[in-house]
Amino acid sequence: MRVLGFGDNIVDRFVDRGVDYPGGNSVNVAVYARRLGLGAGYLGVFGDDDLGRFLRESIAAQGVAVDRCAVRAGESGVSTLRVDDGDRVFLGWNGGGVTVREPLVLDVGLLGYVSSFDLVHSSVYSGSEGELPKLAALDTLVSFDLSSEEEFRTPSYLDRVCPHADLVLLSCSHLDATATRALLAEAVRRGARLALATRGVDGAIAHDGRVTVTTPARRVEDPQEIIDTMGCGDAFLTGFVVSLLRDGWSADSPPGHHMIERALHEGAEAAYGQCFVEGAFGHGRPAGRPAVASMWRASEREK
Repeated sequence: MRVLGFGDNIVDRFVDRGVDYPGGNSVNVAVYARRLGLGAGYLGVFGDDDLGRFLRESIAAQGVAVDRCAVRAGESGVSTLRVDDGDRVFLGWNGGGVTVREPLVLDVGLLGYVSSFDLVHSSVYSGSEGELPKLAALDTLVSFDLSSEEEFRTPSYLDRVCPHADLVLLSCSHLDATATRALLAEAVRRGARLALATRGVDGAIAHDGRVTVTTPARRVEDPQEIIDTMGCGDAFLTGFVVSLLRDGWSADSPPGHHMIERALHEGAEAAYGQCFVEGAFGHGRPAGRPAVASMWRASEREK
């Protein structure tokens, strides 16, 4: 079985540590799938700067194939963060750089490559919405991370994504259980075959239009042991989909209640383990000062 991350890559810069880590939602899912024993690839655009090389080398070092990626002139994406009591706090980003500005368009050759995977995963930060109908036409399963921002929960945006997705993930730690269930039902009504909500310490909920399944979070006994929560949602998703794939999930065979229940448990275990990892998957290096200054200048111009 093989999983492909399609879309975003980014450098996560922890300003309190002075460390750059490789990451990105699509990258993380591929890396975590590889760590869980599946074959994995990443397909996207790298900037031709030093950070782009850092990202590409770091992802390849995890055993994730990057040979079909493009390298384009331009800066890499950088997000700035800090950790408060174990929780990551996003401070800003530079818009994702050339990765988001000039995303890959899937031609016949790349679609053939994608079709060799069992599941392809993308996200709202990838600029991949226009490519989803092409992916949905393949036999490959499609998952998509809808994140937590309201702009990605409007009816018009859900209608762009949900009809082409076998699974959508929504981050809902800021919502109560009633609102979360309503949002999952809305995503399924608009075409998603399965919708998953992660709710942080309140666990997770999955809904397929017929059944709703919940699971508690696996809590860390001593919060002081948490390194940071970067990548926990991505780890949950990956544990969830890997479990479903191993149980026989495919485009022609939707998961049943017990498969979803088991997958939620595996997702919670994966998210728990991620609490003890630096950044998304380690591989940090001292932060690049010039890139920080450039992003701060850009932020000031936006004001």
